[in-house]
Amino acid sequence: MFVQLIEGRARDAAEIKRLTEQWQKDLAPGATGYLGSTGGVTADGKAIAIARFESEASARANSDRPEQSAWWAEMSKHYDGDPSFTESTDVDEFLGGGSNDAGFVQVMKSTGVDRARIAKMDEQFAQFAPTRSDLLGAVRVWTGPDSCVEFIYFTSEADARAGEKQEVPADLQGMMEEADEVMKNTEYLDLTDPILH
Repeated sequence: MFVQLIEGRARDAAEIKRLTEQWQKDLAPGATGYLGSTGGVTADGKAIAIARFESEASARANSDRPEQSAWWAEMSKHYDGDPSFTESTDVDEFLGGGSNDAGFVQVMKSTGVDRARIAKMDEQFAQFAPTRSDLLGAVRVWTGPDSCVEFIYFTSEADARAGEKQEVPADLQGMMEEADEVMKNTEYLDLTDPILH
């Protein structure tokens, strides 16, 4: 999988959503190798999105389409400044990856993480995940040796907040404490109106 991560500040969140939905309707059918996308704008105007493709070649072919260039020329007007682009083929998926059924997506941007410890915690969390009916899936994109951006998909924000308060089994409490330590340098972005495809 090849992922493009786009980040910036929204000048007009409504137009970003409208144009994203227009892309999904009009341009996605002609985007060979396109797998899906997740995006949105936070309450304080931070815009973030990932587009997933089968390969880098598929993503490049999409970027080279004239209609894609025209669409982006319009979309870019609704960012405050130029958004940043990060690309990666280093992607982890959990519980089947992203879900278009999500009503809420939380994004975690982490730096300075120990990847080996993260892998161990992933194995432990897999035991706990089935008890969280609000959790639909997750996609983690590694943007560097010790940095990643994780998109976590929930049924709704209310369900996610209730799930956070759920008591963790005693044998996994140590894992949760370790997770707090490993992910201490993390920025949380809440997408309460996610754009999914």
